[in-house]
Amino acid sequence: MPVAMELARIIISEINSEQVIYLKEIDGDRTFPILIGIFEATSIDRRVKGFEAPRPLTHDLLVNSVESLGGEFQDVVISELKDHTYYAKLRIRFEGELIEVDSRPSDAIAVAVTVEPALPIYVSEDVITDLMSGEELE
Repeated sequence: MPVAMELARIIISEINSEQVIYLKEIDGDRTFPILIGIFEATSIDRRVKGFEAPRPLTHDLLVNSVESLGGEFQDVVISELKDHTYYAKLRIRFEGELIEVDSRPSDAIAVAVTVEPALPIYVSEDVITDLMSGEELE
């Protein structure tokens, strides 16, 4: 059963190549850190703070394209941890069917905060268990 989480913290460091976002369990105390790139961290941070770009950015383009074609974003699920890499799915409802699109978690979360209202974010219990048991982040 996936665990409902929310974006809790974004750490952007100018001296490191990897940034960190933290998801926090909505009905609990667990947190879930994810290392991401500077572009994704900046995009997420700007969107959360309400900054508008003068022209559509990559995540805006994806949201605008899906919505223009009649799709409706449903949620984000961080579904797997394989070889120290997280996998996510953007779930889109289109013509009555649920379509799951493979995504990096950082891109999926950037889309989640781009959509109005922001999309729910879920993390598989297995992924959280793997993290808690000592799997490395990447």
